[in-house]
Amino acid sequence: MSPALAWTMLVASGLLDVAWAYATKRSEGMTVPGWTAASLILLAAFILLLSNALRVLPLGSAYVVWTGIGALGSLAAGILLLGEPVGAMRLVFASITLMGIIGLKAAS
Repeated sequence: MSPALAWTMLVASGLLDVAWAYATKRSEGMTVPGWTAASLILLAAFILLLSNALRVLPLGSAYVVWTGIGALGSLAAGILLLGEPVGAMRLVFASITLMGIIGLKAAS
């Protein structure tokens, strides 16, 4: 597998992680069957993609990028889809996280 494909799989895994977090929130403690099923399927899918990407990519950089996509994506999903508050400090620290992700990817 090429590094480009591995990075693509890692990004896809990060996006599935965001979808998983949203589905898990909507499952209301795994009490809503449809959302629970979606959560479990998304969990399996993102782990499969992540594990395949890690066959090629350096663990440290890949994990930070993947975690950042999940964290920032979940923050955005919470704000856009669940009406969670947007505050200046939340955006400042989200920006710092994004800069770290970009820096680690560039250094890989």
